[in-house]
Amino acid sequence: PGRQDACRSALPGARWHDSVESLLASDDLDFVDICTPPSSHAGLIEAALARSLHVLCEKPLVGSLAELDRLAVLARAAGVAFHTVHNWHHAPLVRAADAAIRAGRIGAVREVVWQTLRTRPAVAANGDGWRVDPEIGGGGVLTDHGWHVSYVIPRWVGARPEAVSARLETRRHRRFAVEDTATVRLHFPDAVADIVLTWAADIRENHARVIGTAGRIEIEDDTLVLTAEGREERRRYPPPLSDGSAHPDWFTAIADEFIARVRDRGARASSTNLDEAAVCIAVEHGARESSRGGGERRALSAGAVGSAR
Repeated sequence: PGRQDACRSALPGARWHDSVESLLASDDLDFVDICTPPSSHAGLIEAALARSLHVLCEKPLVGSLAELDRLAVLARAAGVAFHTVHNWHHAPLVRAADAAIRAGRIGAVREVVWQTLRTRPAVAANGDGWRVDPEIGGGGVLTDHGWHVSYVIPRWVGARPEAVSARLETRRHRRFAVEDTATVRLHFPDAVADIVLTWAADIRENHARVIGTAGRIEIEDDTLVLTAEGREERRRYPPPLSDGSAHPDWFTAIADEFIARVRDRGARASSTNLDEAAVCIAVEHGARESSRGGGERRALSAGAVGSAR
């Protein structure tokens, strides 16, 4: 009730429903934006698609490749858009790195190093929250932050990962039933990416290094340094990547993407966006299997969401 009252105060012109069923039965809905915990995503997406509503959903989209394929098929049959929020593509610093790589400034990418450092998960003041409940969130820091790197890094490399090796640990937050640290290596045909994701750091920052055949890019939270042809270019992109969790300033580009999908009327229901989601799902499943096997290398098989084409 307290949260409902706060929302009503912030959005006095909004209409409120006591159930999802009541909301979806509204005759004047065009789309739904699903921002609920991950365990509810698949059911809510399916219910919205059954009403022929366009769907925008937060990550992690769904928990398995089978679910993703099934929902993509339903979206195509309904002729509606089905899109997930890959907002880190639209961080100004990440976009600048994308542009430099696409322009060939550092040559072919051969190595990526990525660190997401956090001191704790984003939970309520008392330490509770769905991110640390495996039945609701699906996992720990690998689920929460690994999804982002699993769509950003393949775009930088220009290829899908072929295999993954990983170790998942709980280093500090032992009261949680999920990992607080993930060390992951993604193996590409001609590149490798080493990733550290943690809720057990002493500082909140993001770092990355992209090494190519003709130069390199270094990212230090809000600063990008490009070194190529014997010259160094340095530029700041405030606010820092580690600034907050919601990143509302990145959402306009997400809305533009979604509107473009809606205008397609589902003609390309299996988009690059969903193909990226398939890679994210495959990486997480492979990383967890690898960790259970002592960090052994596991092959990945996340192709395009082909059954939806």
